[in-house]
Amino acid sequence: MRFEVEAFNRKVITESFNRVVCDALADELDPFSLYKTMIFCVSDAHANLVVMLLKEAFQARYGSVPDDAVAKITGDSDKPKQLIRRYKNEQFPNIAVTVDLLSTGVDVPAICNIVFLRRMNSRILYDQMIGRATRLCDAIDKTHFRIFDAVRIYEALKNFTDMKPVVVNPNISFSQLFQELETTEGEESELVRQQLIAKLRRKQHRLSENHAAQFRLLTGEEPPDFINRLQQLPIQEASRWLGTIHGLAELLDQQWDGPAEPQFLSEHDDSLRSIERGYGEATRPEDYLDGFSAFVRDPGNDLPALTTVLQRPWELTRKDLRELRLALDQWGYNEATLATAWRETTNQDMAASIMGYIRQAALGDALVPYEQRVEKALQRILATRSWTTPQRQWLQRIANQTKAITIVDREALDDDALYFRREGGGWQRLDRMFAGELDGVLREFKREVWAA
Repeated sequence: MRFEVEAFNRKVITESFNRVVCDALADELDPFSLYKTMIFCVSDAHANLVVMLLKEAFQARYGSVPDDAVAKITGDSDKPKQLIRRYKNEQFPNIAVTVDLLSTGVDVPAICNIVFLRRMNSRILYDQMIGRATRLCDAIDKTHFRIFDAVRIYEALKNFTDMKPVVVNPNISFSQLFQELETTEGEESELVRQQLIAKLRRKQHRLSENHAAQFRLLTGEEPPDFINRLQQLPIQEASRWLGTIHGLAELLDQQWDGPAEPQFLSEHDDSLRSIERGYGEATRPEDYLDGFSAFVRDPGNDLPALTTVLQRPWELTRKDLRELRLALDQWGYNEATLATAWRETTNQDMAASIMGYIRQAALGDALVPYEQRVEKALQRILATRSWTTPQRQWLQRIANQTKAITIVDREALDDDALYFRREGGGWQRLDRMFAGELDGVLREFKREVWAA
C-alpha cells in the first residue's frame, strides 16, 4: 500500500520511523539545557509514543534523565495549564511534545528547537508553530533557533503564499478553539477566529436536522447568520459573546455517525539516511557561501552600508549595522547561518561578525573571530598613551560591549538599555572623563579593530 507523507503517524502507526527520529534527536538535544524544545505530533496517541521513545533514547545517551524532562502537553494531559506554566518558568519539562495546544497563544522565549513530526495544510498555522521559537531570550543568550523537519513540511509549503485561504486542521476541536479565543490576544486571536469560522462553515453543511435544531436553540440564529456575526464583531466582543453560549462547543464537537477510517500497522524497519541542514535556496553550505560572495560583490547592490563595510568599516554606526543586517536577512544571509555554513565547509568554528564575513567574501580578508579583533585593538589603544585608571577601565568596558553588540558609538553610550548611561552617565560625562576626546578615541578604536 502507498501513502503520502501526511499519512505518517496518522493513518499508519510507524513506531520504527519515530524511534529513528527520536534516536537522532537525542544526539542533537540536551534535556538538561536551558534551551527548550517543542515537538509537534499528529495526535494524542502519537504524542504518547514520541514521549516514550524519546525518553528511551535519552536514557541510552545519558543514563539517568529526570522523568519530567520530557512531557506531553495536549488537551488530554492532566492539568495542561499547570504543565505550560512549568514549561515556561521551570527547568523541566525541557521538551514539550504537543499536537495543537501550543501552536498559538503560548509565549516561551526559551524555545530554541522546533521539531515537526506532522504535516498540516495551513501555511498560517505552520508559521504560527515556527513563531513559538522566534522570540529573543537574553536570559539564555539566544541568538537563533533550529527546525528539525522529519516530514518535509518546508518542502510541501514553501510555494504557498500568504494569500491562501485558512485551512483548519480537522483535529483541532471546537472546544479548544473557543478556549484559545478567550486566552489569546492580538494577531493570534484573529488567527483563531478565522480557523473557527472556517471550521464552522464546513460543519454547518453536515448538521443533522436534530443538531441544527439544537444549534438554533443555543444561539438563537441560523448557522450562516451566526457565522456572519462572529466575523463582524470586534475580536474581544466576539470572545465574550461566545463565552455566554454554554454547550455550543460540546454540541459542535459531537461525532456524527459515519464510516470509521481504517488505521494500518507498519512493521518495516527504518534507518536514518542523513541529517541535512537547510540553506534557503542552496542545498549545500558551499553553495550558500558562494551565493553570499556573489551577492556582496555584485556592483548592482544599492546598500550604502555594504560599501562602508568594504571601504571604511570603522565609520559604520549601530543604525547602519541594523539596516544592513535587516537587508541581508531579507536575502537569506545572517551571521548564524554563515557561521554554520563556514563550519560545515571548513570544520572550523568562526564567531566572526557579519562585517568580517562580508570583507572575507568580497576582499579575501582573513576571517578572524570578532572578539579576537576587539581584544587586539584594545591592547594597541592602551599602548598608545598613558591613560588614567578610570580611562583604562572604561576602555575595557567599551571593548567588552563591542564584543557583545559589534559597534559602540554615541548612540550606544546614550542608550538607557546599556550600562554606559546607567553607570557612566552617558556620552557627556564620559567625554569629560576623556578630556573632550571621546569621539576621536572611539574612532581610533574602531579603526584598530579593522587594522591589518
